[in-house]
Amino acid sequence: MLNKETTLVALVTGASSGIGKATAQRLAMDGYRVFGTSRRAGLATDGQVEMLSLNVTSDDSVESAVNEVMQREGRIDLLVNNAGFGVAPAGAEESSIEQAHTIFETNFFGMVRMTRAVLPHMRREGQGRIINIGSVLGFLPMPYGALYAATKHAVEGYSESLDHELRQFGIRVVVIEPAYTKTGFETSLLEPDEMMETYRDVRLAVKRTLQDLIATADDPRVVAEVVLQAARQKHPKLRYTAGSLAGRLRLLRKFAPTNLMDAGIRKDLRLDAQGKV
Repeated sequence: MLNKETTLVALVTGASSGIGKATAQRLAMDGYRVFGTSRRAGLATDGQVEMLSLNVTSDDSVESAVNEVMQREGRIDLLVNNAGFGVAPAGAEESSIEQAHTIFETNFFGMVRMTRAVLPHMRREGQGRIINIGSVLGFLPMPYGALYAATKHAVEGYSESLDHELRQFGIRVVVIEPAYTKTGFETSLLEPDEMMETYRDVRLAVKRTLQDLIATADDPRVVAEVVLQAARQKHPKLRYTAGSLAGRLRLLRKFAPTNLMDAGIRKDLRLDAQGKV
């Protein structure tokens, strides 16, 4: 990116907690001028991170936040698209079409809105970096998490295509792929809106398994360090895993036979203990 004497400006969505907050703080420690965003209005400055109100599902809100940063700093060098949410473990059939639209509106189209809003400014500067927080679920299936996994697969495809398009302007696009992370994410999951008795037992079992896995998961600062690495490298990779588990899963996905991966997923989530599903 630019030389070390330049104060780089970063915009981080979903920065009030979890990975977004850890990332915003880490970038600030490294010398970035950081603006974090949250849907909650009126947030005060969080240490070295200035918080802005932003709803990534609103064109007007996105335009307003980006314009405010541009008016105050005159540039945006780094965009970290982190805002998102998930649906609690459930059969895909248990979420309505409206609920599917809702999660895509934030997790995917919110990222698209933010990207479209900053690109004209980055192209004008002839440089920039866009980092999208994906997930290992962007390259691995997640039974009883189909909608969330689908949004993260979409993030992967969009990011890779966009990176090819933008290199000519000095802009690079990167995906960060964490595994389970201790963010409190699981406490704010959207419940499926059409719960069915057919899926009740396995839904509850998968939920308990995920709680166990998250209890020993990585701290969000692990992801924040990888974001900083991706932001600072002159020639970034398209994808970075974050944490040892994510790295192992990426290798397994690349080299392990499909039937072995299938069996491993079912074993980890204890699906076969629930009978033939």
